[in-house]
Amino acid sequence: MLEQRIQQHFIDSADLKYQAGPLLGKPISQAMQALLACVTSGGKILACGAGVSGLLAAQFAAQFVGRFERDRPGLGAIALPLDAVDPAADTAEVGDPDRFARQVRALGQGGDVLLALSASGQSAAVLAAVEAAHMRDMTVVALLGNAAGGVASSGNPGGAVGRALRETDVQVCVPHERAARIHEVHVLVLHCLCDGVDAQLLGEQEASL
Repeated sequence: MLEQRIQQHFIDSADLKYQAGPLLGKPISQAMQALLACVTSGGKILACGAGVSGLLAAQFAAQFVGRFERDRPGLGAIALPLDAVDPAADTAEVGDPDRFARQVRALGQGGDVLLALSASGQSAAVLAAVEAAHMRDMTVVALLGNAAGGVASSGNPGGAVGRALRETDVQVCVPHERAARIHEVHVLVLHCLCDGVDAQLLGEQEASL
């Protein structure tokens, strides 16, 4: 029984990735170009995520500043801290919705990129960060989904955060309602972004294992 349940997780995750690939290829490419344009012009990436997504934002920043699969000079990225175990972090009812926005206003500059992650698309803290980034003339790359505490959202792709984006921003919205599956795809998207930037900077050759 338990083994079947485990196998079903693998099947569901693989199915979603297979289905999402053709849908997300173009926005992921656009997101990669936005990151590349930012860092090659001397800008930096401010990465933030609601709840568990904050850990993914920190992982991205570590791989951008350090390395993904190939050695290269460090690229400018900062993960904005947030309590990853706050159960309300990825909702509209978060206790301190301005926590990311304060950091964006203090650290962000025109030409920088805000990389914002929210599996629900409803995080008040991420929404405020997006609005602060717009005030700073920053481009926003948003990795979103339609999860809301394990319940489907109101049918708006990317939720409130998605609706706040401008035409010059990039939205990568995973077409699913389960947060765990969305996070799994977000990890793959972040790997695609790191790999794409490295390929543009270092060439297309495969990374050494």
